[in-house]
Amino acid sequence: MNKLRSGGLKTGAKALRPTVFAALLGMAGALFSMAPAAAQSANPAAASAPAKPVKVALIESLSGAFANTGEAVYRNVYWAMERVNARGGVQLPASSGGPRPLALERYDSKGQNEEALSALRAAIDDGAQVILQGNSSATAAVLIEAINKHNEREPNKRVIFLNYSAVDPILTNEKCSFWHFRFDAHADMRMAALMEVMREDKALKSVYLIGQDYSFGQAVLREAKKQLAAQRPDVAVVGDELHPIGRVKDFAPYAVKIKTSGAQAVVTGNWGNDLTLLVKAAREVGYEGSFYTFYGNALGAPAAIGDAGIGKVVAVADWLPNVPGAQSEAFYQSFRTRFPKPQDDYVHMRMQLMVEALAQSIERAGSTDVVAIARQMEGANVQLSGQGGSMRAADHQFQQALVVGVMDRKGAPGVKFDVEGSGYGFRVVRQIAAAKAQQPHSCAMQRP
Repeated sequence: MNKLRSGGLKTGAKALRPTVFAALLGMAGALFSMAPAAAQSANPAAASAPAKPVKVALIESLSGAFANTGEAVYRNVYWAMERVNARGGVQLPASSGGPRPLALERYDSKGQNEEALSALRAAIDDGAQVILQGNSSATAAVLIEAINKHNEREPNKRVIFLNYSAVDPILTNEKCSFWHFRFDAHADMRMAALMEVMREDKALKSVYLIGQDYSFGQAVLREAKKQLAAQRPDVAVVGDELHPIGRVKDFAPYAVKIKTSGAQAVVTGNWGNDLTLLVKAAREVGYEGSFYTFYGNALGAPAAIGDAGIGKVVAVADWLPNVPGAQSEAFYQSFRTRFPKPQDDYVHMRMQLMVEALAQSIERAGSTDVVAIARQMEGANVQLSGQGGSMRAADHQFQQALVVGVMDRKGAPGVKFDVEGSGYGFRVVRQIAAAKAQQPHSCAMQRP
């Protein structure tokens, strides 16, 4: 198992170690102008008595086919923790050690479940109390099972699992766990949001369903067929296909089948290179239909499809850079100031809210006892830059607004910001309130 310390951030930022914490106290508001490297030498005297950090472990693909997705997560979580630490860390009473910084460490799962389990063991041995993961529902499922068993066997070393992207609905339904909290909208919620747009596209008569062959990809296609049958029975499904996850290098054969089928639109939950390569292949074979996607708004997809995607690539998200409002705009510009490279332009509001919920829950618990934190997390309600959400205690599914965007050129009405310097951005065409975005659940939560 390859463990990577926080210093591996590709922008050159170094980890916020405990030695930095005292130097950060009282510096709220200076977050975006202060580089972590500079902070490490700001107050050498403080290094003699560092506050004990709350250790947070990121277990993610940081090498291999989906390394870009793992690095995007790391930047988001790192930035969120910088914000918490810049305002003094999590505020605990003196009896619990006083204010504490959040310390983030990276563990490379290499996209393999066994590696993720090894990383989990290493993180717990290193003293982590909070586990973060999300870029695979299959991996999330095995981590939930492992954490359930660990927490039962070793109650003095319990951990909680915060999930920012693993959206197979089963994780907060049949496999729900007291120790697991999901901060992304699950696949059924995202599909329902896309249907808000598809339902109004009266010209749409045929779709091709394609996805990655694992639990999440299967769930997306299953729900697409269910919701199409219920809301657009006039739309024919002319293709229904799964492909190996992370192993297809040439999507041309799939693109040819999509074009030959005559489908007017593609519905896919693909992410990472599996999405980028798919839309690029579709463009190269001359496919002119639309793409209804879960993740078509970044990580190379807009640049890959180019002008062919204008008005045709649709993406659903918890937030998009062109969400109207001064607070939202300032939030996005702050991230771009912190990470100015075009390839680093992938910011997730939900990950910021997740870290805010963690800090809030620790403070309300008044300690770093994991059970106490989890109980507070069940009632978490957080706001940031005009966005917000709350945790539903019944199934530990975060409830938040969703938005749907359509790809257009930067500078077009509603498209002030582009994606990754591509010249293309997403115009918000639908905003769905949290109350409408929520879905029923079948969780029977077992609490300690």
